Amino acid sequence: MEPEKLKIIVQDEPSGTIFSFMGHLDADGVAEHWTKAKKLVAHRSFSNVTFDLAGLISIDFAGAALLLHLEHLILTRSHNRNRVKFVNAHEKHEQTMELCRKNFIDSTSIIVKKKQPDFITATGQSTFSLMDELASAVSFTGELITALIKTILKPSIFRWSEFFLIFEKSGVDALFIVALISFIVGLVMAFQAAMPMRMFGAEIYVANLIGLSVTRELGPLMTAIVLAGRSSSAFAAEIGTMKINEEIDALLTMGIDPVYFLALPRIIAAAAVTPLLVLFADLVGVAGGAIVLVSLGHPVSAYYTQVVNQVSVMDLAGGLLKALVFGFLIACTGCFKGLRTKSGPSGVGVSTTQAVVNSIIIIALADAVFSIIFYIFNI
Repeated sequence: MEPEKLKIIVQDEPSGTIFSFMGHLDADGVAEHWTKAKKLVAHRSFSNVTFDLAGLISIDFAGAALLLHLEHLILTRSHNRNRVKFVNAHEKHEQTMELCRKNFIDSTSIIVKKKQPDFITATGQSTFSLMDELASAVSFTGELITALIKTILKPSIFRWSEFFLIFEKSGVDALFIVALISFIVGLVMAFQAAMPMRMFGAEIYVANLIGLSVTRELGPLMTAIVLAGRSSSAFAAEIGTMKINEEIDALLTMGIDPVYFLALPRIIAAAAVTPLLVLFADLVGVAGGAIVLVSLGHPVSAYYTQVVNQVSVMDLAGGLLKALVFGFLIACTGCFKGLRTKSGPSGVGVSTTQAVVNSIIIIALADAVFSIIFYIFNI
């Protein structure tokens, strides 16, 4: 014999409306009658509703969810929590209903409009968030200075293996992208400057422009931006993942300072490798400009003479000093954001994004400060 299919009968009585459920209120019956059952209550107003379950042969969680969903729809329309009752249910059916009710979350109750804070509240929240960020930054700076002093006093306990590993990842592995960007920037700058200067017969002075701009400004700045995207994000992601996996808490439990153990090797390695990358970027950028001048008929020796006569040791040293500071700031930002990673599926992604954005902003601000200092001291 085929199992008796689900039937839903609606009867309007003087005392109210009676929904009679008969048959198997299981997943198969629910799949067939879910839409029909919703239509029965969607466009009607009810004063009193009774769910008569005497005719039910069986009920599972899908059937119980249907009954609770219909109850929710009726109560939502009537705005009265006392107008729906269940009668004639078998004991085992009541147990299923009760268990389902404890875990039931209706889809319509999930949508909650979040009230937007007013201007004063939003300003206060932003201020407290900024103050918390500044307090954490000051604390991180103090811990970093302590770790640096500890390393200077006892260099033998410094994690040199981690230092060389980060030095390779941040430096050697970044050579290609640094060379590509520096070469293209030098090439494009030389080409764009050569065309108008050629009208005055002064295109040889493009070499002076390329030499000064690359060594003083573009070399350190472009390299720092590349490292912000590569190294700062990597540091934030690595340390942030450790934070979420509670590895940072494990270090603290063992009495190990995470700033000294994790952040310091990355910061020193990044600060040490950035000037070398900038020096490499300067050479490649100048080489890119040389290709343009040579293609316009000028010998390499003339280009070399112009660059050497124009670019002084102070210009090169100023660019390398910028690189040292930029590398230090980039690594500090990445490690700081990694240590402040919040739990949750998006925690690491948020920290990584903030590390890159903040690094670029800090680089721009530091570059502006260097420009003012160089102007004051006529460097």
